[in-house]
Amino acid sequence: MSFINNYKLLIGLLLFSVFIRGQENFTTFIEPRVAINYNLSKLYSHNWSFANRSTIYESSELEFNALQLDFGHFSNFRIGGNQNLSLGLLFRYSELFELESINEFRITEQYNIVSRSNKVRYGHRVRVEQRITSLLTIHRFRYRFTLDMPLEGQNLDVGESYFIGNTETLLNAGKDLKPIYEQRFTANFGWLLSSKTKLQFGLEYRLLNLTETIQHRTLLLSSLNFSL
Repeated sequence: MSFINNYKLLIGLLLFSVFIRGQENFTTFIEPRVAINYNLSKLYSHNWSFANRSTIYESSELEFNALQLDFGHFSNFRIGGNQNLSLGLLFRYSELFELESINEFRITEQYNIVSRSNKVRYGHRVRVEQRITSLLTIHRFRYRFTLDMPLEGQNLDVGESYFIGNTETLLNAGKDLKPIYEQRFTANFGWLLSSKTKLQFGLEYRLLNLTETIQHRTLLLSSLNFSL
């Protein structure tokens, strides 16, 4: 029954994506991801990820166009029972798919804190990023608020489902670059397949360039997460 209810929610997210296609400057992407988490100690852990992004809807037309491959790594340092600092590196390969695109190297500094009230967990994340390309370096500042909860009972057990929702505000700035503001809203539904494996599906809605001509983006997300 829980699976059926979550399936209905996913269908609702897809219908929402179809509804907002009527907006101007609208594009839809798909982004599958695989992530591996590895704890070296109670205070230090690694995260490795691989993701691909492709266009499936643009300019009022359905089309498939591969855009980029991302290879990422985060080192996470726990500084308290509910806080951690992280340093991330990401390589984005775009020139493989479009000659006019530019590859990117990204450095990320992150602070994250979580709290819990009954079965709901709340998270606050602050990121500072340096997006480095052959043409320029963009400095991006991000704040994200997240809540997640099991959908069956007080705790998440193997075979059960969960929900993760968040909203994030971003500011892009750089030399000779006018500040660009962005807002994102994301909803994910996942299943704990085993004690070390999670499967998630969701939808992310982005509003880009909020102070100018707003661009609308949706991403159909999927991820498979392993813990070693």
